[in-house]
Amino acid sequence: MKSSAAAFYESLRALTREIVYTDASGRTLTLEEGIEAAAAWIVERTAAGGKLMFVGNGASAAISSHMGTDFWKAGGMRAMAFNDIAGLTCIGNDFGYPHLFEKPVEMFADPGDILVCISSSGRSENVLLGAKAARAKGAGVLTLTGFKADNPLRAMGDANFYVPVEAYGPVEVLHHSVCHCLLDTIVASKGRR
Repeated sequence: MKSSAAAFYESLRALTREIVYTDASGRTLTLEEGIEAAAAWIVERTAAGGKLMFVGNGASAAISSHMGTDFWKAGGMRAMAFNDIAGLTCIGNDFGYPHLFEKPVEMFADPGDILVCISSSGRSENVLLGAKAARAKGAGVLTLTGFKADNPLRAMGDANFYVPVEAYGPVEVLHHSVCHCLLDTIVASKGRR
């Protein structure tokens, strides 16, 4: 058991060094440069009145909920997650599961907002439709993905963090850590905490 724990954390350390950040043009930056660029973009958009919206399924929904709360509470910016159970079941029932995020994004997104799309595979249809709806509303898209490098969600983002492994646990842990690092970078830039 001890060697399994050591291997797990060594794998996370190695994968952290391999996280790839790309912008909308496909330009690649180091993780640290990507965090700085994405944090500056978030600050610029939210300072101008934009809000952050988070979407994801399963564990990614939990990350979305957690980070939506932390970005407004600790970061002092408008942020929300679209994962209220009544809303999800209503949209799933009335429009179908693929439209879970598309419909609230169509209703609540404004030009200048940022939709944070979290999907381990980068292939979740409901997240992809949410990103497409954000684009149609003039909102930016920040993606956190894993598994295949050519996943379709990664191609839709203005700012993209990609974890190069096909295993849910490490991808989810590192997505959560990237979100916390973004928030901590923003908070530090504002002289908070």
